Amino acid sequence: MKTVGVFINELDMLENELLRDFAEFCLVRLPEYFFTIPASSTGKYHPSYTLGEGGLVRHTKAAVKIANDLLSLEQNKHLDSDTILFALLFHDCIKKGSEESKYTVTEHPLLAADFIARMIDEYEIALGSYDDAVEDLRLTVETIKRLIRSHMRQWNFDYKTKREIMPKPVKEDEKFVHLCDYLASRKYIICGVD
Repeated sequence: MKTVGVFINELDMLENELLRDFAEFCLVRLPEYFFTIPASSTGKYHPSYTLGEGGLVRHTKAAVKIANDLLSLEQNKHLDSDTILFALLFHDCIKKGSEESKYTVTEHPLLAADFIARMIDEYEIALGSYDDAVEDLRLTVETIKRLIRSHMRQWNFDYKTKREIMPKPVKEDEKFVHLCDYLASRKYIICGVD
């Protein structure tokens, strides 16, 4: 059963109230499987604590936690923490596609970015009003989509055709998101998540 409560700590990390509210809006609309599947369908690519039921949630929480810690360092203060944390919260949200395939869908970053794009339209309708804050949120969402699309780095190709189907991270914030996701997927790093 999906619940926003499992991500209460991560939501609290978002400083912008409207963005936090939008994140909650998105969380309750995620596919049900997001809350139950392991981070790796084969068990090859993620640490043991992210396998089994709820493993993808634990991986997501670890990636956000790593980012939050790294963002507190003086060297990273210039980065926009809200966009990075939001992107990591949703980077794998459509990992098994719209129909829950047996394995991870290669283009899941593109599907996740498309999901966020659909949600901002629905969110605006749900708010029932349009103002500068919503326009600012739309601009923020463009950045978030960019960060999500490029989070796979060198694993950005279709495994069957060997064609590059997703952008590689180029900008500093894109590389930062990839790094946090990468660290959260290392088998030798065990991250205590609550």
